[in-house]
Amino acid sequence: MPKVKITETILRDAHQSLIATRMRTEEMVPIIGELDKVGYHSMEVWGGATFDACLRFLDEDPWERLRTIRKNAPNTKLQMLFRGQNILGYKHYADDVVEYFVQKSIANGIDILRIFDALNDPRNLQTAINACKKEGGHAQATVCYTISPVHSNESFVDLAKELENNGADSICIKDMAGLVLPYAAYDLVKKMKEAVKIPVQLHTHYTSGVASMSYLKAIEAGVDVVDTAISPLSMGTSQPPTEPLVSTLQGTEYDTGLDLQLLSKIAEYFRPLREKYIESGLLNPKVMGVDINTLLYQVPGGMLSNLVSQLKQQGKEDKLDEVLQEVPRVRADFGNPPLVTPSSQIVGTQAVLNVLMGERYKMISKESKALVKGEYGKTAVPISDEIKQKIIGDEEQITCRPADLIEPELDNIRNEMKEYLEQEEDVLSYALFPQVAKKFFEHRRAQKYKIDSDMVDLEEKTHPV
Repeated sequence: MPKVKITETILRDAHQSLIATRMRTEEMVPIIGELDKVGYHSMEVWGGATFDACLRFLDEDPWERLRTIRKNAPNTKLQMLFRGQNILGYKHYADDVVEYFVQKSIANGIDILRIFDALNDPRNLQTAINACKKEGGHAQATVCYTISPVHSNESFVDLAKELENNGADSICIKDMAGLVLPYAAYDLVKKMKEAVKIPVQLHTHYTSGVASMSYLKAIEAGVDVVDTAISPLSMGTSQPPTEPLVSTLQGTEYDTGLDLQLLSKIAEYFRPLREKYIESGLLNPKVMGVDINTLLYQVPGGMLSNLVSQLKQQGKEDKLDEVLQEVPRVRADFGNPPLVTPSSQIVGTQAVLNVLMGERYKMISKESKALVKGEYGKTAVPISDEIKQKIIGDEEQITCRPADLIEPELDNIRNEMKEYLEQEEDVLSYALFPQVAKKFFEHRRAQKYKIDSDMVDLEEKTHPV
């Protein structure tokens, strides 16, 4: 049996899960060279919320971050998380924007695109898969793992086969909530490995406390790659730690071949950073514990904290139990979508509204209407006529691929933001986050002007007329 490979998440999902994606590029640069020596299958370094966080909170250009990482890690495949037709945003974009984003991601250094859709609707992955293959990238198509009365390991295997037929180069089982239990992981991986010819990778979070055990069973079932994080930013809502898994597999038929001394050196680098994040309040010790509610309610950790926060704002924290009981009911009404961005927020918010209003669907969020109308794609099972009537009345449901209804928009976007254009990638930053990108571009211009002015002043002082 081949050795197990590892994707390292320290530069993307680990800090996204634990410190809301606030690690800065300058904090990454000193250690990238060491990470590059490890021999990982890949490093996940981009996508997900990193793009938004760079522009919105860190005043960094996400494209520059990617180029910097690529320059410092010439030997390791770089991977990103790509939300299908949503790219890295929260709505569907036109095909020309998706295609151009994929093209520029690969041109700037990405090797592997992990492409997922919140509803597991294969139609929402197709444009990105085709674009990735056209650019010579590796298209990893994703099966979002969830537990519900209508989901089963068999249904996930069927989806994996469909994605393989649609051109996927590998499959990722993406367990965003930390729900996959060890024996379920064994069964799922075994069945999937028998059904598809392409590699299978497993991604989970430590939230419920079972992730390392699930990895071990998945490895015994023949999984090709697993996602881990260097220990200082592992566990809790992050991934299982890299070093213990490497150590566990040493000397067995599953040996990863990775050097524990080198991994220990890398962990040493991140330890003081972790302390800094705790002191600054970025890393809340609460997210480091085991949250058994994850298994009881199938609610991802991030979704649970959102629910608590929404109730806190209304002074109704005592209603949390009612809301947690309402979540599966709303989810069933909405066709049992997997609970991942954005469906987790949509279902959670509607459950809160239902409880606080004292009547189900008395107030309906616009996102709930969009989901029921079919704007996000096809749900796991059809939504009942009764719920459709309650949420969207006599409006017609969208049954085609939602992006088929979106006109090409790249030229209009370019025209709209041309005064800010300094690099072609700016068009895409603006396409995804217009207000945030505009603010970033204006700040960038002001900084550049200040530097130019300072240079003129220095020139005049050095060479007075």
